[in-house]
Amino acid sequence: MTHARQHGIQVVAHRGASEDAPEHTLAAYRKAIEDGADALECDVRLTADGHLVCVHDRRVNRTSNGRGAVSALELAELTALDFSAWKRRETWRGRDEEPDWLHRPEDHGDTSVLTLERLMELIADAGRRVELAIETKHPTRWAGQVEERLLLLLKRFGLDAPASADESPVRVMSFSARSLHRVRAASPTLPTVYLMQFVSPRLRDGRLPAGVRIAGPSIRIVRNHPAYIERLKRAGHQVHVWTVNEPEDVDLCVELGIDAIITNRPRAVLRQLGR
Repeated sequence: MTHARQHGIQVVAHRGASEDAPEHTLAAYRKAIEDGADALECDVRLTADGHLVCVHDRRVNRTSNGRGAVSALELAELTALDFSAWKRRETWRGRDEEPDWLHRPEDHGDTSVLTLERLMELIADAGRRVELAIETKHPTRWAGQVEERLLLLLKRFGLDAPASADESPVRVMSFSARSLHRVRAASPTLPTVYLMQFVSPRLRDGRLPAGVRIAGPSIRIVRNHPAYIERLKRAGHQVHVWTVNEPEDVDLCVELGIDAIITNRPRAVLRQLGR
């Protein structure tokens, strides 16, 4: 494995530097940028009053001190919640020192719900190129509206219609081929990623849904079906793998020529890649 080949792999911070800080918070994404991540990954859901927020689960119960479905709550209600409480309990257990991101009243914004708009502002102020991989979550009561609002927000930042997919700093990911079709119909040059938990029998030959050029298999697929990854590469597709945290899995991705590693540990992966 040459250093040049290793250096070519993009390191994507999964929900931010989510091993070190609460996922999907400003603190996690700031840490990922500081750690040198090439790109940030986020999940987006639509609130009851039409705001895109970075939350993975359908409900906020796991990652906040509140309860309820994101789609049934307004932004003001979500903003009042603490999205660090669960991580505080997990990380602080057995430690004498508080982690940097630990919630304090004056820093509530660092661990409050994060809007996609605020995340894009953070990237714009990063001082270097940081790409963004946005995953639309499905199913949702707002079918179609998530993609519509997403494209409107990208348009505000001048990112909805790149000259080519290769030049775009933003890509849209989904397990839903229908969601990706909606995005491509509205913005044909915006790159899309088809996420996979398993290999569909109709796509085993290396094909992807129409217009999609990037495959997003899980690390389990990569471990169990390396020949499938080779078929994707022969078909001319990029391969972005989630969620890669273990050193042996990073080595496997390098060996197979993976284009992007999505990880909770961007700093550790960058170090392993010689960066």
